[in-house]
Amino acid sequence: MKEETIQTERLILRPWKKEDLACMQSLNQDPRVMEYFPSLKSYKESLEEYNRIIEDFKKEGFGLWVVSIIGGADFIGFIGLNRVKFTAHFTPAVEIAWRLMADYWGKGYATEGAMACLKYGFETLHLDEIVSFTTSTNKRSIAVMERIGMSRNPKDDFDHPKLAEGHPLRRHVLYRLQANEWNRIENRSA
Repeated sequence: MKEETIQTERLILRPWKKEDLACMQSLNQDPRVMEYFPSLKSYKESLEEYNRIIEDFKKEGFGLWVVSIIGGADFIGFIGLNRVKFTAHFTPAVEIAWRLMADYWGKGYATEGAMACLKYGFETLHLDEIVSFTTSTNKRSIAVMERIGMSRNPKDDFDHPKLAEGHPLRRHVLYRLQANEWNRIENRSA
């Protein structure tokens, strides 16, 4: 299956290249970027993540795209759609996720790229629902989830099964967006 490239007003969401691995490693070693993850990622962990992303595209036809700025930086992070790889009350599910270099925060890139991924998920993949989640203290990501039209029911919040009991990042908030809600968002912006 051919990997898609998605273009927005300022961004290109593109397939991965081999040279992106070094950029990903740099991203995964930045304490600001990884603040809401259990730890920084080693080269080996970054390589495993890179390989998983490549395999997801081959298997699913979608995944986490590299984000490039049109006429600017070739790699500022990644945004995309991903099957949730753990069991919880809301799985199986497809999530929207992002991880951008700190120098590119606060410019609307996460929101812009995420909106394009939602459009792709609902209008090309015909998904019924897309979810997103983060630790309950990650206010920046929560703000993006709300800006892209996702909503939260506190009853859906959960303890991440891959984090140990008592871990300070274990409690997660869950945001959801249904296809029919996306249609209303799209019609308002048209």
